[in-house]
Amino acid sequence: MGTTTPPRTLAEALRARGDESLAGLLRARPDLLSPVPNDITQLATRAGTRASVVRALEHLDRFALQTAEALAVAPDPAPYDTLLALLTGDGQDDGDGRDDAGAAITAALPAALTTLREQALVWGEDTRLHLVRTARELLAPSPQHPSPTGLGPTVSEATAGMSPGRLQEILTAAGLPATHDPVSAVSALAGLFTDRTRMAELLDTAPVEALSVLDRLVWGPPYGEVTPNPAPPVQWLRDRGLLLPVSTRTVVLPREAALHLRAGRAHRVPEPVPPVIVAAAERDPQAVDRAAAGQGFMALSTVEELLKLWNDGGPAILRAGGLSVRELKRAASALDVSETVAAFWIELAYAAGLLASDGETDERYAPTPASDEWLDLPAQDRWTHLATAWLAATRTAGLIGGQDAKGRALSALGPDLDRSAAPEVRRRVLALFASLPPGTAPDPQTLLARLRWERPLRSSIPGGPTGEASDLRSRIALWTVNDAELLGITGRGALSSQARALLDEGPDAAAARLAPLIPEPLDHVLLQADLTAVAPGPLERPLADMLSVLADVESKGGATVYRFTPGSVRRALDAGQAATDLHAFLATHSRTPVPQPLSYLIDDVARRHGHLRIGAASAYVRCDDEAVLNEILADKRSATLRLRRLAPTVLASQADPGSLLEGLREMGYAPAAESAEGDVLITRAGARRTPPRTPPAPVPEGPPVPDATLLSAAVRAIRAGDTAARAVHKESPDTATAGSLPRTAPAETLATVQAAAMTGSAVWIGYVNADGAASQRVIAPVKVEGGFVTAYDHTADEVRTYPLHRITGVAELADEQTP
Repeated sequence: MGTTTPPRTLAEALRARGDESLAGLLRARPDLLSPVPNDITQLATRAGTRASVVRALEHLDRFALQTAEALAVAPDPAPYDTLLALLTGDGQDDGDGRDDAGAAITAALPAALTTLREQALVWGEDTRLHLVRTARELLAPSPQHPSPTGLGPTVSEATAGMSPGRLQEILTAAGLPATHDPVSAVSALAGLFTDRTRMAELLDTAPVEALSVLDRLVWGPPYGEVTPNPAPPVQWLRDRGLLLPVSTRTVVLPREAALHLRAGRAHRVPEPVPPVIVAAAERDPQAVDRAAAGQGFMALSTVEELLKLWNDGGPAILRAGGLSVRELKRAASALDVSETVAAFWIELAYAAGLLASDGETDERYAPTPASDEWLDLPAQDRWTHLATAWLAATRTAGLIGGQDAKGRALSALGPDLDRSAAPEVRRRVLALFASLPPGTAPDPQTLLARLRWERPLRSSIPGGPTGEASDLRSRIALWTVNDAELLGITGRGALSSQARALLDEGPDAAAARLAPLIPEPLDHVLLQADLTAVAPGPLERPLADMLSVLADVESKGGATVYRFTPGSVRRALDAGQAATDLHAFLATHSRTPVPQPLSYLIDDVARRHGHLRIGAASAYVRCDDEAVLNEILADKRSATLRLRRLAPTVLASQADPGSLLEGLREMGYAPAAESAEGDVLITRAGARRTPPRTPPAPVPEGPPVPDATLLSAAVRAIRAGDTAARAVHKESPDTATAGSLPRTAPAETLATVQAAAMTGSAVWIGYVNADGAASQRVIAPVKVEGGFVTAYDHTADEVRTYPLHRITGVAELADEQTP
């Protein structure tokens, strides 16, 4: 502990620590820094608050938590040997037939105690171990919060308030000498339960049914209900104090008796060693990297397709926020994935800042300006951008389709999807992947078991969250395994080398590893006679963009198949392309001759394109060929358009121009929209973008971990404040009572600080700042002039200047306490 005198309080134990140890405490429990404590005493007080202790307990591994639980049921203080016995047992057979792994516990206990000490949950030397009071209250047994160990209260606690006559009856039935002193009676009963020989003799006389009752209570919960007239086995146990009353209908098995039946063990299954992660398969690391790279490239293609899908303005936003179920199904159908996977890609694009709300009155989702910048990046940089956003995101797509605490459905891009634990769980799962040799695919269940050992379920901590939060980490871990495979973090179940580089070295190193694994984009396609084009690999962006307008994607995979249709050719003509442009484009980018059917298709659609013109009347149709207009009027399908002839070459409609365009196209025509001046309107894809948007900020899980600079400054400030708080000043007739500011006349104040500046000594002052806040400070004056004193302030650990008229008084420090 760094001191010859054992500490009497947690504050004294913290005060004896070195600066590195204090910094380690603040790093492990960053909530203690909000705000920075004034001194060590305040730090110790804050470390003992309920919220802070619960948060610290949640971050312990399984065995460290079991060690704390054992201390909670041990005497306070507890010697090291007592704690070890509670974890290993007394070496006697408890009938359980289990190997308690005593050697492993003995080897692991010092490290667990070190962890508890570092986090200020345990203090004191090995001969007097103290669990902080709040942790003891949280982990100790009670009817409201049964102990995680399954142990009940001690005999002394369970018999509190019991009448002396009842105690005498229990002693007599148990074969103990009678005593009229309640304290002696309780001690005698507790001594019986802790004496293995006498306890074994007592249990040898117990009915078999009574032993069965004890077997049901021994490992917890230790409480049971009884009727006013209990069965003979239960009555036998009650008469001898093996079951003590908690209320008129509830009894409890005392802790000492339970420990005897458990052979001294606090836990049924101590877990000093973390579970081993079992390898499900061993794969070639290069094959893993190639598979992950391929899946990563598919991830990029899927996100690009999603952006194209919402290029002209995506789905409307629900009044409560998010996507409707129908729009999610539509996106899933367009992406050719399940709704669960579609929700993942939508949330990922949103987290990466590629999708957002456009903020219009009719609010819709649309790509952001950042999506255009992202599309211009090399493939490896686009992947690292997505992977980095996924690692940091607190929005959890796996929750979509479930319900919140109020029973409302959780929708994609909707509220209430943030879970602050998600980033930490993802990184921990990937760290466990990385702990295995390259190419090793872990078994998910053993991976989950290891994660649960490192961070036990939060519901196992009394006072911790329950319900959804109790198994949230496990659910996020399983989602992480699936999402990592979708995103190309893992390949064939094993962590890829590019993902290892992303975790260890950053995005640039990951991009460098991934670049050689991504195929170079192609500048050509293969045209076929059946009006299809085959892209044997990824295409250069200008070629892919133009081809996506001119043709429809028919199938995806290693090679993408595009199909040319009259509708797709018309789409290209609507975008401002001429037939000659399309012929030139295909001739330039095809490694095979342009098939004659495709040339005929383009010429035929181009010949008819724009033959009809649509304008605003509400809408009108004009055509130089009267026969075409006659044909339209005669077609029964045009009845819904409510057309009438205005002139031999003009038809008017009450429908809007857009509806009229779609209606005539469904009838097989190729009309073109025109402006008020009669010019053909060109429809360009991808014209809708949101205003500049920032990606959604992750919701942090508690205070952020402070950096080294902040930790160093905080430790200095705490040490300085502690020095000032503990400084002893010389008594003076003018000094007020303890805790109040010193009071001296202005002349005396000036003389004292001048003398201190000349001798280089420190003094104790009272000071009132400009806001009227009063404080006590220990300063070492350097110079006094112009009504100001410049001094080193031990409280703030810096040089400051104070107006003399704001100093209420000054007192000298006791010689032995001078800083």
